[in-house]
Amino acid sequence: MDGIGYDADRPRVVHLDHTTVRGGAELALVRLLSADPAWTPAVLVPAIDEVDVFASLAPTVVRRTCGVRQEAGGSDASPVRLAGLALRLLAQAVLTRTHPLVRTADVVAANSTRAAAYAAIALGLSRTPLVVHLRDMIDQESLGTFGYRLMTRLVLPRADAVIGNSKATLAGALPFLRADAVPVVIPSASGLMLSGGRTPRSGPLRIGMLARIDPWKGQAELLEAFADAFGGGNEELELAGGAPFEHEAFAERLRGRAAALGLADRVHLLGHVDDTHALLGRWDIAVQYSTRAEPMGQNVLQYLAAGVAAVVADEGGPAEWVTDRVNGRRVAPRDVRELTRALRELGGDDQERQRLAEAAGRTPGLLEDAAVAAAHAEVFREVLHRREQHARRRPVQGRAGIG
Repeated sequence: MDGIGYDADRPRVVHLDHTTVRGGAELALVRLLSADPAWTPAVLVPAIDEVDVFASLAPTVVRRTCGVRQEAGGSDASPVRLAGLALRLLAQAVLTRTHPLVRTADVVAANSTRAAAYAAIALGLSRTPLVVHLRDMIDQESLGTFGYRLMTRLVLPRADAVIGNSKATLAGALPFLRADAVPVVIPSASGLMLSGGRTPRSGPLRIGMLARIDPWKGQAELLEAFADAFGGGNEELELAGGAPFEHEAFAERLRGRAAALGLADRVHLLGHVDDTHALLGRWDIAVQYSTRAEPMGQNVLQYLAAGVAAVVADEGGPAEWVTDRVNGRRVAPRDVRELTRALRELGGDDQERQRLAEAAGRTPGLLEDAAVAAAHAEVFREVLHRREQHARRRPVQGRAGIG
């Protein structure tokens, strides 16, 4: 791709993802491509996993598989597993580079960290613009030593644009970008439906967390805080989210702990929930309490847009959206006692919950998916414009990098 000959009105964008499992990045991409984007999209994945989240896309979105199945995990893998990961990344990079969709793309957009790694290798000597979606903190805790080195030494220096899902996410990437790269913050497409309020509900107080079942997402900490705050009452706790990426055993441990606390009939693991709007409509308090800094937390945006009183960990992306005691509550991270205190206070104060819920729905900057898609379109146009300007300043010697 030399920046000349593309359709400026509808550029061809190939979205790469390393899995078809329902993760936050994958659900965000489905929402983005379902929002009538101003580009011609295609999705390229290595293989179809046990769940194909992209099957719900419209038939007009080209979907192809080509490559080596990418196993879950990696940030804390053993040396043997890391070696296997590296081999799969290299194989996937070769297959990605030679795929017809990539060879004829105007822009390649990596939707996940793993996809960004093999995309950067594949496009290393290509002029095709690479747009990287940053959905992880750029640190060793989040990415592991191997992933951090790949991201900071290979991926970010190759990126023509990076889309951070929060200021915190983007900040970690800035030192590693080229001077001519386009850095921008755009919240992930989160299926928001902005409304003027919610109907008051009756029944026992209901607390919930919407997040995939994963030890670092904080379900265990919320369970302990719920037991401390409401152990003798009739309040209910709902944990909504599937258990992908080999975390079924953790879901079972949560059920076992709830039973040991005498809460088996009041703590419910709902699995994956498609209708999140109805789900949030029956919650009185919604919690985000990841045990490491959350890059963004699509669930936080969903809580706010739904007009539910939110409690979030006071770090990372969520802290950019929730102002303590204005449109929600921020509590010290990794401190079950502080979380317990916040839940107990909100649980016992109907008026405060209602006040925070009403303010949540008025949070500035909440975007429906169509607005998120429009912001992405601007990024794609900008990187293509810059490539075209660069091509005009130098002799064009064929379509280097796309065969």
